Amino acid sequence: MAIAVLDALDNARTQWYHITAIVIAGMGFFTDAYDLFCISTVSKLLGRLYYFNPDSTKPGKLPNQINNAVVGVALVGTLMGQLFFGWLGDKLGRKKVYGVTLVLMAFCAICSGLSFGSTSKSVIGLVSMILSKIFLSLHKAPAYKADHVFSTQPEGDFLWRIVLMLGALPAILTYYWRMKMPETGRYTALIEGNAKQAAADMGKVLEIQIQAEQEKLSNFKAANEYGLLSKEFFDRHGLHLIGTTTTWFLLDIAFYSNNLTQKDIFPAMNLTRKPEEISALEEVYETSKAMFLVALLGTFPGYWFTVFLIEKLGRFKIQLIGFFMMSIFMAVLGVRYNYMKNHPVEFAILYGLTFFFANFGPNSTTFVLPAELFPTRVRSTCHALSAASGKAGAIVGAFGVQNYTLDGNPSKIQKAMIFLAFTNMLGFVFTFLVTETKGRSLEEISGEDGGREGENETHMPVRSMGKGHEMEGQNV
Repeated sequence: MAIAVLDALDNARTQWYHITAIVIAGMGFFTDAYDLFCISTVSKLLGRLYYFNPDSTKPGKLPNQINNAVVGVALVGTLMGQLFFGWLGDKLGRKKVYGVTLVLMAFCAICSGLSFGSTSKSVIGLVSMILSKIFLSLHKAPAYKADHVFSTQPEGDFLWRIVLMLGALPAILTYYWRMKMPETGRYTALIEGNAKQAAADMGKVLEIQIQAEQEKLSNFKAANEYGLLSKEFFDRHGLHLIGTTTTWFLLDIAFYSNNLTQKDIFPAMNLTRKPEEISALEEVYETSKAMFLVALLGTFPGYWFTVFLIEKLGRFKIQLIGFFMMSIFMAVLGVRYNYMKNHPVEFAILYGLTFFFANFGPNSTTFVLPAELFPTRVRSTCHALSAASGKAGAIVGAFGVQNYTLDGNPSKIQKAMIFLAFTNMLGFVFTFLVTETKGRSLEEISGEDGGREGENETHMPVRSMGKGHEMEGQNV
């Protein structure tokens, strides 16, 4: 059942509206990632500033439970926010909810930098590298082993606050442009049932005339009224939802463990100097620089490989390749850790490759698949459930895996690497619960177009791993 406004969205040429949407979505991801990952370097500085013991031969460091709380509280908040605002996105619309979350993120980023107090209990509530370098050039200090007191520059108290507050900037800039854009055409048409408004909004941004077709839209909407907890949803998409939630959960155990433990692994592998050999700001700078290099050589190329190949290889194959290769490299790092810790170049290459295949793999596709597999009226909720499962995995990494790396014990780090290799292999297995979505409209993928057996491929195909083809399941 073709509807003009949906056909127009599917067949529109790439134009300014699409570029704007990409930038706005990208800035949302940027803000989210910035807030979650800058805390890794900030926590180093918090330990030096607020857990300083002049009688110790080592610089101040956040106690394990405090470090886990600082990192974990953001993940817990993210999980709760994803569930609530994802559900709200299906009730109030994508535009309204995105605006509210941007405002909240900006407000909370500023407030986190304005935390009052100067004691250890009162402050716990590419930017880090640049800012730490600026502060370092202005406020030089000796290494900790040379001077326990003056190695921790008091200006570091301003640095961590500025780093956190800068997370508000992209959210503030994005808000204006998102509010200028209309509600998504599919939400207006398929959930609100307003064919005239959807045609007007999309006709304006796509610069074409679109026929409203209210009667056809009403029939389309009436044929797709089943809810998230219905038997029909379970028959059509139950395995899909299990697949997207489990794979995102397993990915984020490994991905967030990798990111959050970098600050502990780098010194152990001699990629940065030991904390006692440098000042507080030097430690932030060297950790940030090492993280930036890993991202530059591993993370960024992986994303761009996905951009260029996702419509050729498809989501399913890229996710399988990513999980499998991550598992291989993590296993090598774990099994050969005692050798690797004395060969930092080899370690850095393999460690970087895990990030490359995370992003040319499940860290890209686990975002894409839940946005394409499910019907419009529950798409935001299903994506939220999948993303929240991912954050549950990240919490496992923050509170579980990170405990094995905080003290830099080689034996514990080795066990953590092997465990992460195992979780990645599980992700490879659970990927077989999802189906390929490339080259089809969202309505065809979700089954909303009313397709019957043989007309679409959406309902949980049974894949033959041996022959590389698939036998379609019975449409419901």
